[in-house]
Amino acid sequence: MTPKADAIELSEAELRDVTSFAAACARTALGFFEEAHPSDLRPREAIEAAEAFAGGGRRGAALRTTAWAAHRAARETASPAAQDAARAAAHAAGSAYLHPLADAHQVKHVLGAAAHAARALELAGGDDCAVGEREVERARRDAPPGVRTALSKLPPAPAGGGRMGELMRRLDLTLRG
Repeated sequence: MTPKADAIELSEAELRDVTSFAAACARTALGFFEEAHPSDLRPREAIEAAEAFAGGGRRGAALRTTAWAAHRAARETASPAAQDAARAAAHAAGSAYLHPLADAHQVKHVLGAAAHAARALELAGGDDCAVGEREVERARRDAPPGVRTALSKLPPAPAGGGRMGELMRRLDLTLRG
């Protein structure tokens, strides 16, 4: 049986910072999805919903709806870069629902969009790991204070997840450093 995670305090400002960061990261990869599927707006709508919340909007049903729609878009494309771009968008919209629990899996709500965006850029760059590492460094530089604060309340990113998981753990370590 998995032990129950402790509750943590998350301010609305921290949630908005996390969501703003996630949306900005997802936006860096959006073009890979839109190039493959120019008439499919689901990932764009997820990012826009995340940006609306980050900018002071309500945390309502549109965030959840667009997040799930972007996840479906990821499953429906054959392009690996487009898949990760759509997953980044889905994580951006879902980041507003970071649970106030000290659980390592909550780190995915904070950094999932950044890691998937970095992986999309890597894949589009010929699976060049240096591309992903540069994106992780850019994300580290651009992370607002609320991202670091939220991460400080959580355990380190969990193991697993393949290359995307590696990128997430790398970003997690650099933001906590």
